[in-house]
Amino acid sequence: MKEPYRVEGKKTLGYELAEQMNWELPDVVVYPTGGGTGLVGMWKAFAEMEAMGWIGSKRPRMVSVQSEGCAPIVRAFEEGRRFAPEFENAATVASGLRVPKAVGDFLILDALRESGGTAVAVSDDELLAAVREIGAAEGLFVAPEGAACLPALRKLVERGEVKEGERVVLFNTGAGVKYLESFETGSG
Repeated sequence: MKEPYRVEGKKTLGYELAEQMNWELPDVVVYPTGGGTGLVGMWKAFAEMEAMGWIGSKRPRMVSVQSEGCAPIVRAFEEGRRFAPEFENAATVASGLRVPKAVGDFLILDALRESGGTAVAVSDDELLAAVREIGAAEGLFVAPEGAACLPALRKLVERGEVKEGERVVLFNTGAGVKYLESFETGSG
């Protein structure tokens, strides 16, 4: 990755997830993926916790969520590639997902495949609608990046890739207040 120790910091996502779930990981983790450092960090944390004897060998299926307007990981996953070619003309309202070429693309793709996970793209309309839906249902003003996980989960359920009764965790990685212009009248 580009910044030294960033993955080490992002590992806390995995440690907190395990601790909050009483050291039994969920069946599926749905994560909004730009540069993918959080996903890679969690995957590393799971291996460390197993080595320390804190958890068993069971891992969640990792799911990378991207915007259709910038989906290099989704495209590379679907094409069976180890590296993701740069996504030309990347455009999405979710700036955290607007990463046309992730430095750690192969680490993300490795984690998806090793976990039996997948990659899903959603439209900007879907993720903006999910921001509103989550706000109305939960009282949280989540960022479009995190909101993208909700329509992605729905697609996974429709395709039979997530089954009833499975424990699923959706990650929100930011605050919607950073995107007020996306919610002005007539803009989304």
